[in-house]
Amino acid sequence: MGEPKTEALLPEKTEETEPVQRITILSYGVGHMLNDFTSACWFTYLLLFLTDIGLSPKDAAAVMLSGQIADGLVTVIAGEMIDRFGRFKIWHFGGSLLVAISFSSVFGGCLLCTILKTNSYSVQTIGYSIFAVIFNIGWAATQVSHMSMVNCMTRDPTSRVALASCRNAFTMVANLGLYGIALIVFTIFDAKPCSDVVLEYRWIAYLAILIGCAFLVIFYFGTKEPQLNQHVSGTNTTKITCLHWFRKVLYFQVALVYMLTRLITNVSQSLLVFYVTKDLEMNQISKALVPAIIYICSFIVSIILQELKWNEFRLKFLFTIGAILWIFSGAALFALPSNMNVLMYPLSTIVGIANALITVTTVGMESILVGEDLNGCGFVYGSLSFLDKISCGIALFILESYEDSSGCNETRSYQSASRYGTGLIPSCLALLATLVTSTMKLNRTGSGTQNDALLA
Repeated sequence: MGEPKTEALLPEKTEETEPVQRITILSYGVGHMLNDFTSACWFTYLLLFLTDIGLSPKDAAAVMLSGQIADGLVTVIAGEMIDRFGRFKIWHFGGSLLVAISFSSVFGGCLLCTILKTNSYSVQTIGYSIFAVIFNIGWAATQVSHMSMVNCMTRDPTSRVALASCRNAFTMVANLGLYGIALIVFTIFDAKPCSDVVLEYRWIAYLAILIGCAFLVIFYFGTKEPQLNQHVSGTNTTKITCLHWFRKVLYFQVALVYMLTRLITNVSQSLLVFYVTKDLEMNQISKALVPAIIYICSFIVSIILQELKWNEFRLKFLFTIGAILWIFSGAALFALPSNMNVLMYPLSTIVGIANALITVTTVGMESILVGEDLNGCGFVYGSLSFLDKISCGIALFILESYEDSSGCNETRSYQSASRYGTGLIPSCLALLATLVTSTMKLNRTGSGTQNDALLA
């Protein structure tokens, strides 16, 4: 008789249960770079660009709101379709294609105005809104497919956080790269007349698309298609409905904290260039330099966070630290007078650190919420992103509706929407997010070993 096969008694090891290799983490991390490049340009420069070419702040915000609504709706649809059929990389490729095609038209000029041979502001608003919708449809499909891959690539909790943190770190790289491009373009062109603004942003958009697509090649060749719920022993493969999540208190807590986090980062980013150039009266290079400082600090902190072992206490503690930093820095930004604008640079450092802390830990909370419920991960990421997009669009539209029109080289009043949106409002949102986070019980989600391992 041969020797007994003792290996049958050992726990089955699969590719999903073992730690993800670093090269795979890196190739996954760059898969969102096109979205990140274009998103940085979208949130940082779109409103400024549209108002510089003559649209009112309200019309400019309407263009952004139309895109955000499309983004939010497609986010939910894409999440549901991914839950049903998988095929993450196909959704990712289709979305990226739409992003690359449409984004140049958003900043490249009004195509509808050329077709109709009119430059009326109403036609411009409609024309830019059409391409904003197309762009955000593609952006949403790419984002949801990329985010949903994390929990289906591995069951190892540390690897999941490493994937999310690496993705966030490359988001910082993309933002920094975009501001580097913008700094070079603004320095070379130094556009004084408003008529030169379109040329500046066209170059920024084209270069962002080119570099983002180059990183996509690395992602497609370096990352395998995850097989949704396959090869994961002991995992429930029954389709999970939205009611499953609506019964969880933690779902609503994480959703609220995620929405507040995105409001803090996106609203402040969208109004930052208005704030530094029109409220603080800093030079044009500050439009790229100040955001670059924020993202350099965020990138460094994200790299540090990637190496940590995560548990409930660390997630909540580091999020709270980031929120407290935002509370104080936001209050300082709100009160900062233009004759002390040099203080904007150290404040940018604090904002960058705070952004990284709240963003990485929030994504970690999402991962804990999903746990082993892989059949519903698309709905979770999709629904939370829907809240993010719609809330940001509405918030910016409301803020800009109270803003007086201001064209090129015009300053804003002291009590401007950009001052509130960059300073006071993020501070209040950070305080609310801290209170919600303090009530979370992250170790009550999931079942069995997955949750225990994640919180070990």
